[in-house]
Amino acid sequence: MIRLDQIILREIRLPLREPFRISSGVVHERRIGLLELYDASGAVSWSECVAGEWPNYSSETIDTAWLAIEAYVTPRVLGVRFDAPGDVHAALEADFRGHQMAKAAVEMGVWGVAATQAGVPLARLIGGVRERIAVGISLGIQASPKALADRASAAIAEGYHKVKIKIEPGRDVEFVRAVREALPSAELMADANNAYTLDNAATLAELDALNLMMIEQPLAHDDLVRHAELQRRLRTAICLDESITSLARAQDMVTLGAGRIINIKPGRVGGFAPSLAIHDYCEQQGIPVWCGGMLESGIGRAYNVALASLPNFTLPGDVSPSRRYWEQDIVTPEWAMAPDGTMGVPLDRPGIGVEVDMARVDALTVRRAVMRVPA
Repeated sequence: MIRLDQIILREIRLPLREPFRISSGVVHERRIGLLELYDASGAVSWSECVAGEWPNYSSETIDTAWLAIEAYVTPRVLGVRFDAPGDVHAALEADFRGHQMAKAAVEMGVWGVAATQAGVPLARLIGGVRERIAVGISLGIQASPKALADRASAAIAEGYHKVKIKIEPGRDVEFVRAVREALPSAELMADANNAYTLDNAATLAELDALNLMMIEQPLAHDDLVRHAELQRRLRTAICLDESITSLARAQDMVTLGAGRIINIKPGRVGGFAPSLAIHDYCEQQGIPVWCGGMLESGIGRAYNVALASLPNFTLPGDVSPSRRYWEQDIVTPEWAMAPDGTMGVPLDRPGIGVEVDMARVDALTVRRAVMRVPA
């Protein structure tokens, strides 16, 4: 049984090692929402809200999520008895539309509390089966095809199992071709982050010749019908990311033939319960899934690693080590990649598997709110 009696919400500012550019903008510093959740039993865990500073990936931002967590989410969970962490999602969905990232921040934190309370690793609590997961890297848009090919070649030499290439109109086929010529047998994919329309179908079809694993989210974030039309024109599998916000949307994708792969980001779909449901459905349908990244700190990474240990996560995810993005992470040990391009799933300790560096978190905190069960 779980009964939260306090949640501490913080915002930290964590500078990136280098700017990260996608089709919709550039990030230099991550404003990150962190939650510290306290159970009446004494169990404590941390979670992370993945909402960004601007509504370019999602309509949610860290500021809207902060409001939603304070005003709408925590009142539905504080002081409420839940028999299992999987029950929280339903409590947050009833008569409460949207705000999936705000909901996920609390819902996933409850799973972390439950694992701590039960004395088991989070990955085992959710049914994970892997001790190590394959690591992929996401490369932001580069200044030239050669610069991109050089970065991709360095990543493969470092051991990464997959290279995701961010693209946008004007920086697509030529850039991806340069990487393919440099790396004839590497696992490559392209990610458009909604940057194209069906008018660009001929350009996207040119990517078919480059033997990609997938093209991720080429069209609008809320579109399935046009993705289905585009998939009929492409040999390369379309992977949907932003379009999949629930189990129902995954089912619609399969029904319409709008894609052949799904990127499950737990923060995008509302937490672990819907992530598990999408995973299980895709496994039944023969649809491979993988776990994408949202420039999380080591706390958010802990949840992604646990999720990626499930059996149908058969493709390398964007679970790069801490040093890929941060000069110094906020957890110990920091997430690291072995020379064989894999990352260990922490199975030697209960909960999320890492300790939070409180001194660093305190130093980075710019605002804080404490929510408690009324006395």
